[in-house]
Amino acid sequence: MKPLKEKVSITLDQPVLERVQALAEKDDRSLSSYINQLLKAHLESLDREKTTER
Repeated sequence: MKPLKEKVSITLDQPVLERVQALAEKDDRSLSSYINQLLKAHLESLDREKTTER
């Protein structure tokens, strides 16, 4: 079963959007999928940092 997804609307700085769009295209992903992947990786990184601080 696919994970549940929620639609959101965000505002990005133009240079950020252009860079993320280029990276998504290079990775052959949709912009939405790529942003989701970036956020997941960032959250996992924060979780790892929190674990090593203990």
